[in-house]
Amino acid sequence: MHLLDLQTPALVVDAALLDANLRTMADALPGARLRPHVKAHKTTALAKRQADAGHRGFTCATVREVEGMAAAGLGEDLLLANEVLDARRLGAVVRGGARVTLAVDSPETVEAAASGGVREVVVDVNVGLPRCGIDPAAAGELADLARSKGLSVRGVMGYEGHLMLRKDPAERTERTAESMALLLAAHEDVGGDLVSAGGTGTYAVNTWATEIQAGSYALMDTAYAELGLPFRQALTVLGTVISASAKWVVADVGLKALGMDHGNPAISGARVHFCSDEHLTFTPETPARVGDRVRVLPAHVDPTIALHERIHVVDGDEVVETWPVDLRGW
Repeated sequence: MHLLDLQTPALVVDAALLDANLRTMADALPGARLRPHVKAHKTTALAKRQADAGHRGFTCATVREVEGMAAAGLGEDLLLANEVLDARRLGAVVRGGARVTLAVDSPETVEAAASGGVREVVVDVNVGLPRCGIDPAAAGELADLARSKGLSVRGVMGYEGHLMLRKDPAERTERTAESMALLLAAHEDVGGDLVSAGGTGTYAVNTWATEIQAGSYALMDTAYAELGLPFRQALTVLGTVISASAKWVVADVGLKALGMDHGNPAISGARVHFCSDEHLTFTPETPARVGDRVRVLPAHVDPTIALHERIHVVDGDEVVETWPVDLRGW
């Protein structure tokens, strides 16, 4: 199949750039030092590539991701780095032979893990991002509660997500150290082997965590590209110019095909004006005609992937593989 044969909008991944990104990360964080986050791509075929690179444990964001990874034979060590109040589906995955660890940050989530049939947990600690996570000072008490319910506490996790896109490397490093000091203090009280943290933005500076939960590095987006990381943007959304005027042109890649929470996408050699439901309006440096194909660079890869049913892997203009985005949903 050729690129011209694809119905647009379509997710397209450059095979060579993807392979280079996987190698670069595997060299930097070999084996268990990286617990890839599958929420970034929601694709078991890509997760298998990461496993082949030596990363056997994975991070998940949803129960569906855990189920899908286990069904694909990738259930050796799955961490659901999110709180749930109904863990019965996770318990079924455990009974099926997969290893599942669940994040907890309250008595309610501890009870959900215990009653749902999950056997292992990590205590989720708030390290500065105003999201989930218990106060570091209360982490030990929650770990004791979990153990009293018969759960094994593997350690702690904490996500310094508020620092991922800090552009100043020195500030990113300094503030990561502050966040990890909170996590390590909690770990002293909680115990266990795991100190799980980090992401693509801090993978190179977070030397305190025992494992890093990076995911976006494999495919990348324009927000992370601004940090000067050694990963290339392997993923684009292929579009078709459907209308052209003297001052602007319109492609069929709109809000329903792009994650927009980090701003407008980018197009090489063009100025993007705005997106609407099914349209992307931009002005190219050289004239474009109706029917031309255009590569659109999303600003945020994770929600972009979740809007599509498949990924087309390309070598030049040839489609060499098509992968289902089989971990969508909840």
